[in-house]
Amino acid sequence: MGVFTFSDEFTSPIPPARLFKALIVDSHNLIPKLMPQAVKSIDIIGDGGAGSIRQINFTEGNNFSLRSHLSFVKNRVDELNEETFTYKYTLIEGGPLMDKLESISYEVKFEPTPEGGSKNKMRSTYYTKGDIELKEEDIKEGKSRALGMYKLCEAYLTQNPEAYA
Repeated sequence: MGVFTFSDEFTSPIPPARLFKALIVDSHNLIPKLMPQAVKSIDIIGDGGAGSIRQINFTEGNNFSLRSHLSFVKNRVDELNEETFTYKYTLIEGGPLMDKLESISYEVKFEPTPEGGSKNKMRSTYYTKGDIELKEEDIKEGKSRALGMYKLCEAYLTQNPEAYA
């Protein structure tokens, strides 16, 4: 088994608490509203904290489901800390690369910036099956989709300053 880690970082004018509440804590309500063409629903099995399962159900015929023949993915929540704005989870079922991977672990952290916004750090660790070599271009599309979701949420929060305040 190989282990490959990729990191990303971006800044946002939105404070960490608002972004964390919208993108993580209440994602099961907000994301299907912001992305109805792609995400049908997000179901939570458990209380939403560590040990819970989040199943993201995709709409039929969207680009993601057409390319990978997926109707859902399941993530296990490993940590959700609303005080430190840290979220860790593991993709345990589904995903376009699962024929090559055992699992994917993600760590997301939102930190305040002096300007009142946030610096958002994301790290993904891919555990491959056998001696499969994973390159950054293999995961480029997924990273692009994740950033697009963040940008949609950021735009929503900018247009709705009372939301998640």
